[in-house]
Amino acid sequence: MTDKKVTPTGDRSWYCKWLGSICLVTGLSLRSAEVYPYDLYFTLLGSVLWTYVGMVWRDRAIMIVNAIYIGIVLMGLVK
Repeated sequence: MTDKKVTPTGDRSWYCKWLGSICLVTGLSLRSAEVYPYDLYFTLLGSVLWTYVGMVWRDRAIMIVNAIYIGIVLMGLVK
């Protein structure tokens, strides 16, 4: 096993990855504090960004999990 980093750094996907992660953590924190509907907005944005990252990296697991999460969050927003 090598210690070589394989994920890109400094490109658009790198920024989207970190912004998406910050949005998801913020959304979960807001959900824990029962700050509705802003928790859903942050988690939706985070999942959209991570879906984009999955497409750029051609990583189906990232795309599928976040696409499902987008659907779940949209159901919460519609409700």
